[in-house]
Amino acid sequence: MHMKQLLTFIFLIIVTCCSAQPRVYTTANAHSHNDYEKPSPFREAYKNKFGSIEADIFLDNGELIVAHDKEQVKKRFTLDSLYLKPLQQSIQANKGFAYADPNHPLQLMIDLKTEGIPTLKALVDKLAGYPALTKCPTLKITVSGSRPPENDFVKYPSWILFDGELQKEYSKEQLKRIPMISDNFSKYSSWKGVGDIPQNDRIAIQNMIDKVHAMGKKIRFWNAPDNLESWKLFKILGVDYINTDHISELAAFVKKDSK
Repeated sequence: MHMKQLLTFIFLIIVTCCSAQPRVYTTANAHSHNDYEKPSPFREAYKNKFGSIEADIFLDNGELIVAHDKEQVKKRFTLDSLYLKPLQQSIQANKGFAYADPNHPLQLMIDLKTEGIPTLKALVDKLAGYPALTKCPTLKITVSGSRPPENDFVKYPSWILFDGELQKEYSKEQLKRIPMISDNFSKYSSWKGVGDIPQNDRIAIQNMIDKVHAMGKKIRFWNAPDNLESWKLFKILGVDYINTDHISELAAFVKKDSK
């Protein structure tokens, strides 16, 4: 084995053994991507105790509509009906906590699809009418998509947090409003979750994960492979939120792994 190959092999062993990943994953490490497109929005992911649930919203004629594109807006599914009201009911039933287990957190990630500042203002106004959500100690409301400039984060209520972008530099104060940093997996690899990931890709991904963990933040990759092999790899590498469109399958994987 050449010296360069040997060093690469040693590095992979080190990062595999020493990554700051949870030793046992649970559904608290699962992110329901585009959750509103599932047969049972909110409820399926919530039943499986997912740690993060994503809803995309459009501001349309003064209403916050849950949709992935303008065509879906026509269905008029509101943020209230799909997410805020059922979540409020759950929190009230759980005596103020997101889940019955007060140690099990939940992140509601809201991706702004229309112009950021007016859409976020409408969201803040809407959430102000749901104090059960904004005062819940185990619920994080994290905004993604068309976010305001990071210098404006402090202008919003403390219960509004923001999904960070890996390529940006944030101040210490701005980082206080960022619980998670997300990035496009395809920037680092074209691996589709079949066979072994190329070593150089794996090293690049691990470097990004370590960088985010060094900042004290969680990491999520979007546009990533979404199958058993990829879930196994992301667990080994220490990805905090595994992005999935397959709620029951990922839930079964982490539950089996935790036994």
